Amino acid sequence: MVGSEGTIRMLWLQGASCGGCTMSILESGASGWFDELRQSGIDLVWHPSVSEQTGDEVVELLEAIRDGRERLDLLVLEGSVARGPGLTGRFNMLAGTNRSIYHWLLDLAPLADYVVAVGSCAAYGGIPAAGINPTDAVGLQFEGSDIGGALGAGFRSKRGLPVINVAGCAPHPGWMMESLLALTSGDLSADGLDAVGRPTFIANHLAHHGCSRNEFYEFKASAETMSERGCLMEHLGCRATQAVGDCNQRSWNGGGSCTKGGYACIACTSPGFESAQNYLQTAKLAGIPVGLPTDMPKAWFVALAALSKSATPRRVRVNATADHVVVPPGRAGDKRRP
Repeated sequence: MVGSEGTIRMLWLQGASCGGCTMSILESGASGWFDELRQSGIDLVWHPSVSEQTGDEVVELLEAIRDGRERLDLLVLEGSVARGPGLTGRFNMLAGTNRSIYHWLLDLAPLADYVVAVGSCAAYGGIPAAGINPTDAVGLQFEGSDIGGALGAGFRSKRGLPVINVAGCAPHPGWMMESLLALTSGDLSADGLDAVGRPTFIANHLAHHGCSRNEFYEFKASAETMSERGCLMEHLGCRATQAVGDCNQRSWNGGGSCTKGGYACIACTSPGFESAQNYLQTAKLAGIPVGLPTDMPKAWFVALAALSKSATPRRVRVNATADHVVVPPGRAGDKRRP
C-alpha cells in the first residue's frame, strides 16, 4: 500500500492518554523511530507530541483529510475515547477545533485504509475506563472485552478490516511497528487477529514464555516478598501464565521486562486489566491461586504443584526467597553450604 507520492501517510492522534505509548515507540529502531519510519516509507503527517505543526496548520490538515482533499492511509489512536458527557465527547476536546477527539475519530476513521489502536486504553478503554468511568471512556472498537466501543461493532476501515488492537500498557515498540508494517505490506488480514482484535503474531505467546524465573515456576518455588528471586505467581499476583505477549522473549530497552525487573505481570495486554483486584497479591481460594495458567485444568495444576514442591532441589528452594544467589549450582552430594 503505497500512495501516489510513494509514501504511506499516517496520522497519530491522542485521546485520554498518559503518552506512554509514544514514549515506548520512540525507542523503536536501532537509529530511532523517525529514521525507522523514513526507511519504511511511512510519512507521519502529524503527531500531537512530536510534530512541529500546530494551530491553524493542524486544523487545515484535519479538515483536508475529512473533506477528502488529503489521503489517509493509517489512522493511529493512542489513549481511550472519552465519549462523555452524554456522547458529546467534551471531556477530551482537540484544542483549536472546538470539536472532541471522539467526533474527529467518527469522521476520520472511515476514511483511513487501516485504523490501529495502540495501547490497551485505545483498544479496550484501559485506565481511564476503570471504576465508575465518569468520562464514559471506551476503546475504539471494544469496551472492555465487549465489542462495540466508539466506532461500533460493525466498523470496517476502507480496506475492510476492523480496528487492529496493539494492546499493552504500554505496548512493546516492536509490536507497534511490526503491526504497522504488516498492514502496509498486506501481511495482516482479519484472519490474523484474535477474538479481541490483537495480531496473533503477538497474541500467540504468553508473557510467561521465556521468563527468567521459569526454573522457580517449574518447582513452584515462590518469592514471598518483593525483591526475592522466586516465582511471582503463587503469592505476588503475577499473571504471566495468563497474559498474551512475547514480553520475555524480546527485551525492552535492550534487556528488560516486568518480571526481570522484579515486578509481577499485571496482564496489561488483556481487556479489563485495569479493574483487577489483588494488585501484587495473588487471590486464592482454599490456598489455591484463583488465576491458574491458561489451558491448564485446576486438578492438574494442584497435582503437579504438589509433586513439584516435593521434588524441589534445595538450591532452588533457598534461592527463591533470597534477593541474590545463596546456593550456587553444584553436583548432587556436594558438601558446600552457604
